[in-house]
Amino acid sequence: MPYFAKLLLLIFCLVLLVESRKHRRRRWTSHLDVQRASHIFKKNRDLTKAWKGKTDQLLRVDEHDFTMRPAFGGPAIPVGVDVQVESLDSISEVDMDFTMTLYLRHYWKDERLSFPSTNNKSMTFDGRLVKKIWVPDVFFVHSKRSFIHDTTTDNIMLRVFPDGHVLYSMRVTVTAMCNMDFSHFPLDSQTCSLELESYAYTDEDLMLYWKNGNESLKTDEKISLSQFLIQKFHTTSRLAFYSSTGWYNRLYINFTLRRHIFFFLLQTYFPATLMVMLSWVSFWIDRRAVPARVSLGITTVLTMSTIITGVNASMPRVSYIKAVDIYLWVSFVFVFLSVLEYAAVNYLTTVQERKERKLRERFSCSCGIPHSKTMMLDGNYSESDANSLAGYTRNQMAPEEEKPEKMVVHLAMSNESNSSRKRGLKGHVGLRIIQNTHAIDKYSRLIFPGTYIFFNLIYWSVFS
Repeated sequence: MPYFAKLLLLIFCLVLLVESRKHRRRRWTSHLDVQRASHIFKKNRDLTKAWKGKTDQLLRVDEHDFTMRPAFGGPAIPVGVDVQVESLDSISEVDMDFTMTLYLRHYWKDERLSFPSTNNKSMTFDGRLVKKIWVPDVFFVHSKRSFIHDTTTDNIMLRVFPDGHVLYSMRVTVTAMCNMDFSHFPLDSQTCSLELESYAYTDEDLMLYWKNGNESLKTDEKISLSQFLIQKFHTTSRLAFYSSTGWYNRLYINFTLRRHIFFFLLQTYFPATLMVMLSWVSFWIDRRAVPARVSLGITTVLTMSTIITGVNASMPRVSYIKAVDIYLWVSFVFVFLSVLEYAAVNYLTTVQERKERKLRERFSCSCGIPHSKTMMLDGNYSESDANSLAGYTRNQMAPEEEKPEKMVVHLAMSNESNSSRKRGLKGHVGLRIIQNTHAIDKYSRLIFPGTYIFFNLIYWSVFS
């Protein structure tokens, strides 16, 4: 037992020794951390950001009336502006507007916000301080909708420098009007402007200007639009006059857009051209195939009407002619003329057949030898009647004194002509096939394509 008690006492002493060393090590580590933190604090110490009570007491917000502009009653306060365009979200032809997201920054000096500092470092705040101080009342002219982003908090930053200079930045999305000219649509270029102006202060109280000229406008390199190519951004400024309130400084963010034509080539121009070419197929169809030629003409006319309706549905109802309207309506006229061409061919064919029928009736009523075929020639017979002379020989002819106005020819069948008539059967069938094509169809095969190609040359040279 004494040995067992001594062993327990020894173990207890070892445990106390180990715990004592661990405690000393913790104290030493804590002391080093405190020294290291003190060294870092002394190295990066900013007296302007050190806590001295409330922030508004440090900026002496309660000691001044911030409802009035800086240097009230004196010269106009200069307010510099610069903009960074984050995205150009959409361009609407129907509503004639555009949507843009941007970072809008203002620079001015308000000596009432100056504070003492040994290292001239700034103080940064969020949107809660903006409600307590004076800020420029800049608004977007001709804007339809606009808002400041508020996720997760209001996207507003306020940075105050010891000498009173202020940087005020916000992230804004604005939808503004853009007066577009569609006379060359879709081969057009559009120039839109986002205009900034003070709402209450005239040029005698507030002077808006671009802080760094054209360098005041920055754009994201990834900005792109599906239907437009962004050619350039640039800034301008001028005075705007209101008869009731006076002159105001106005800043402009101008950007030029050029429309991509490939989409409209696939959706509008190419289908319209195909419909016009399809209408020309009827010129090679037999003139006696009335259902085929009529259905083809009506189908192409209705398809062109659908294309024109679809294009105008996505465009504003402007009172002037657009470039695409010229192309589509000229194509529609070509398709419609192809229908009228067949109407003319059908009418002239009917007239010609009526004349031939009357001529055959007159031949059947002529007197002559019962075993021969009689034909009366008055100079108005058709080619088919003339071809019927093949294989016949002249048998006898009536004296001129008996028929002074018409010439009667009696033709009898000749045995010697049978072989020649059989030999000419193949050529006779080919001649009748050629006769089934009207002369108007022959000319239309050349005139319609030639005229349409000439129109396309003029159109693309003028509008491209």
